[in-house]
Amino acid sequence: MIYLTKKQLREIVEQCRGEYPKEACGILAGRRIQGIKDDELCGRYEPASAGEQDGKVSKIYKMANISENPEVCYFMDPKEQLRVFKEMRRLGVEMLGIYHSHTASPAYPSARDCEMAFYPEAAYVIVSLQTFNDPTVRAFRIVEGEIKEIKIEVAEDE
Repeated sequence: MIYLTKKQLREIVEQCRGEYPKEACGILAGRRIQGIKDDELCGRYEPASAGEQDGKVSKIYKMANISENPEVCYFMDPKEQLRVFKEMRRLGVEMLGIYHSHTASPAYPSARDCEMAFYPEAAYVIVSLQTFNDPTVRAFRIVEGEIKEIKIEVAEDE
């Protein structure tokens, strides 16, 4: 599961609409919740296996789409990614997910999305703008080509 606030979700959707007809993209950073609560009073957590960990997003990095065909796919600038990864390390957060938009197709990973899913621990959030005024947002884990939908929990703004 990935946790976003209403404000964060609005920010992602607004970016996707603003970059239409090109696909928008970005990185979701925050802290992982390392499993399920073992003791409600103490708030301790039991370790979870990779790919099952939930994450609470604290920062959104809007990235430039430098794809040669930005209307149908996205590609983040590796130098910009490196800068973001260094900043995340400095802030003590990690990459929880990658988001991008589908301008004319459903919120489901394409074959190319699966090929480019290099981070099995990441949530891949897809914003479909097929219905521009009523976008669909879904999240997935993609591990070795296997797609598993995960829940997006949207909380009130903090």
